[in-house]
Order: sequence, then structure tokens, then C-alpha cells
Amino acid sequence: MTVRHNPEAHRYEMETDHGLAIAVYREQGDRMIFTHTEVPSADEGKGFASRLVGEALADAHRRGFKIVPACSFVVAYVRRHPEFDDQR
Repeated sequence: MTVRHNPEAHRYEMETDHGLAIAVYREQGDRMIFTHTEVPSADEGKGFASRLVGEALADAHRRGFKIVPACSFVVAYVRRHPEFDDQR
């Protein structure tokens, strides 16, 4: 499954067998604030959200943004992956 950036919708997306998984953000200067992550309920617990968020954060860093986690899933992900903790 491929993660794609949809800048018009301000989100990263990944098609799953049961629908669309999304990681929503807003840009504020040099910061990308991740505000919401959602995976179809039938796909919860399968690692899709981790893959989606991991690739989204990596892309944001490649593009020069600092990560600001504002949704509980991204907060937890950044705690487990300190390379994305730009708040230190």
C-alpha cells in the first residue's frame, strides 16, 4: 500500500482494503501540525496508521518542516520514534 501526499486536502492518504486511511495536517510557517489520524475501523490494529504516519512524518522532514503532533496517535508515534521529536 502506497502513502501519497494530497496537498489540496492537507493530508496524507493510504488506500486499504476497507477504505482510506488519512493523516490530516495544517502548515504554519516551517511547521507541519498533524491534527488527526484515521484508519477504517476494519483495519485498526494492523499497523496501517503507523505506516501512514511514519511515511508522512518522514516526507514532512524531507520537505524541511518541523513536526508538531496535535493528535493522540501522532503524539504516541513520536514518543516511540524520537527522530521525529522536533519539540525537544
